[in-house]
Amino acid sequence: MNINVKSGREVRPEPVEKSAPNWILPVVLWLAAFACVGFMGIVIAQRTPVIRGTEQTQTGSVDNTLVENIVSNPSLPEMNAMEAAPETESVVRLAAGITHMPENMRMKAVTYTIETGDSLYGIAKKFGLEPETVLWANYNVLYDDAHNISVGDELIIPPADGIYIQWKESDQMQRLADKYRVELHDVLAEPVNKLDMTNPVIKAGDFILFPGGYRETTAFNPVVYEYSPNSGVKKVIAGPGGCEWDYRAYGSGGFIWPSASHSLVGNDFGAGHMGVDLATVEGGPIYAADSGTVVYAGSISGGYGIMVMIDHGTGYQTLYAHLSGVAVSCGQGVSQGQVIGYGGSTGNSTGPHLHFEVRYGGGYVNPWQFL
Repeated sequence: MNINVKSGREVRPEPVEKSAPNWILPVVLWLAAFACVGFMGIVIAQRTPVIRGTEQTQTGSVDNTLVENIVSNPSLPEMNAMEAAPETESVVRLAAGITHMPENMRMKAVTYTIETGDSLYGIAKKFGLEPETVLWANYNVLYDDAHNISVGDELIIPPADGIYIQWKESDQMQRLADKYRVELHDVLAEPVNKLDMTNPVIKAGDFILFPGGYRETTAFNPVVYEYSPNSGVKKVIAGPGGCEWDYRAYGSGGFIWPSASHSLVGNDFGAGHMGVDLATVEGGPIYAADSGTVVYAGSISGGYGIMVMIDHGTGYQTLYAHLSGVAVSCGQGVSQGQVIGYGGSTGNSTGPHLHFEVRYGGGYVNPWQFL
């Protein structure tokens, strides 16, 4: 005990302050930071709109319009209305039919005006489509016949392969999907159609693509034109290149281009010119458009110069004129694509080209129906 000498009182020592441990302050700061972050997250969540299908709402109330649309519209696919518009608030993923779209994919149809030398197959190839796609999309112009194309007519070119139709008020999606042999989901998910899969509203007059769809096509009946007595459509053709012959080979009914160049360089079919003048070069290969039997090979009068003619055993015959030489003989069987002669300018010709004719049942047929 310490006593002050002057006052005689007890003198107590001053208390010593204890310092806090070093780890307490960092812990307090981290806890405060976490509390701030949590508070901000709650505020943001309360202000975020709820997504329901393609609708956004600040109130979170159920949008009954979506339910009424699906239930009352018979042209739409059957769907449970309560699944389309759930009663409880939740975040729903938007329906997405495709996650990747090719860069060169067209999203709209285009109109194409038929030009001289066009064929349905050539037009389809130009747009990267199957010929049937173009044919089916233009029934009011072509009537399911590829041969009905006419210069100046306009065709609808669909954006992708399949059945491309204009929607009528009486149409029903499921019924058409079954008719064209397509899954309903594929039609709804097709990006060209731009449909909301949760609420696919289609109006009369809209164009809809049934991707990969198929339907039967009217049978083809070729248009045959009358021919002159000296046209050469007969069993034996008079001239040094003719012969008595029997069928050695038969065609498939389909034709390929008889020249390496697929373009018109002279007269087109019609107006007294019952063939097409195709580009070739002097000495260039000329091919059999289909398999068959050679019924003439050599020079002939009448302006054709050196000519080859093939009977395909299907009712069709093809003729190749103005050649510089032949590579086959009369009576010989040939296969499709075989070289039968060489390009030239013999007979009534002003320059190298191939005069190509297709004949059927004793008359002329427009070659553009087949090329």
